[in-house]
Amino acid sequence: MATIAPAVLPPEIASAIVNPVAYGEWNGIKEKFRWARDNMPVGLVQAEGYMPFWAITRHEDIMTVSKDNARFLNAPKSVVLGPIAVQMLTHMITGGSPHLVRSLVTMDAPEHMDYRKLTQSWFMPKNLASLEEKIRGIARASVDAMLATGGSCDFVHQVSALYPLHVVMQILGVPHEDEPLMLKLTQEMFGGEDPDLNRARSVELTPEQVTQFVIEAVRDFEGYFMKLAAARRADPKDDVATVIANAVIDGEPISDRNAAGYYIIVAAAGHDTTSASTAGAMWALAKDPEQFARIKADRSLLPGLIEEAIRWTTPVQHFMRTAAEDCEIGGQAIAKDDWLMLCYVSGNHDERVFPDPDRFDASRGPNRHVAFGAGVHQCLGLHLARLEMRILFDELLDRIDSVELAGTPLRASSTFVGGPKTLPIRFVPS
Repeated sequence: MATIAPAVLPPEIASAIVNPVAYGEWNGIKEKFRWARDNMPVGLVQAEGYMPFWAITRHEDIMTVSKDNARFLNAPKSVVLGPIAVQMLTHMITGGSPHLVRSLVTMDAPEHMDYRKLTQSWFMPKNLASLEEKIRGIARASVDAMLATGGSCDFVHQVSALYPLHVVMQILGVPHEDEPLMLKLTQEMFGGEDPDLNRARSVELTPEQVTQFVIEAVRDFEGYFMKLAAARRADPKDDVATVIANAVIDGEPISDRNAAGYYIIVAAAGHDTTSASTAGAMWALAKDPEQFARIKADRSLLPGLIEEAIRWTTPVQHFMRTAAEDCEIGGQAIAKDDWLMLCYVSGNHDERVFPDPDRFDASRGPNRHVAFGAGVHQCLGLHLARLEMRILFDELLDRIDSVELAGTPLRASSTFVGGPKTLPIRFVPS
């Protein structure tokens, strides 16, 4: 066990890591992470208003923690960074739980796998293959809507926010007319720190106010899905909503809290992250006409485009873990119960793994990004995300000859789930 003193990150690095605006501005936070990787890859963050935690910034160390689900747990403390005041409020509202939403993301073994198995088959390649033509139809309709704008649009608002939303709601079993509500609640839940996305549409919010608006979004989700669950128990259908509504673990129906959390994680995470990566791919292609032309001419490059977009965008920017025992990471002693941040933005820009990491390169290989996580908590919907993106860009590249930026894209200000929130483009139809 290492005996060296804790490596404490400089205040300017620590304050950036907990600042949602820094992730919206993007380039600055990447520079801060680069410094950390080079000088203090496992560094203690001591930021005002936050419990101390370790920032894990190198790809290798992130993978080590991600794969060791016995020593690094999800359940004991929050899996999402938040100020102390927010954690106290969450404990008060939930009756002692650190998790506002209880889902697969907050569960450890053996419970996690019991719940994961309930829907896992729906998101595996064999089942998704049977949905490919339906997804392609949704993609064609999305491209039709884009072309109908007449040559310019906000790609996020017109395409990338709506297309994966429609796909996952079809699988879940949410009616098409309720999709705008799902989008609104997802943005309010994940975008609570962003003035363009939070429920109040306000810049001047305290952490407690942000959390209160997130709580309201979660409650609206729960109310909606409890009604959907009751409907599926009364009238089962061939959809994921029915599976969750009638789920049984160890001979007992799952609780309303666990059912609601399951619905929320499928509904929200099932589209918002794919939306961000899809927009990231279009952003990169709009800046690089040569790469656009190359991929348009050679569709064998599409899988590379997708993986690079997911790496380059990094929609899930961190998760937290709690050490189950004294251990060592990257030569730094970690004590039992210490809180750790897996800094996926940093890991996906680690020069030790990704040469020239800021450059978008669809031919990059191997592309061992950490955006889907690793170990037993690897993203349940990763196969669906890849399929959706491949189909959309296959359809899109058939129908436009060029694309360019028509303004300055903006990323969401969020420490947790982020990505482009606006992407103005001009395009020439084929």
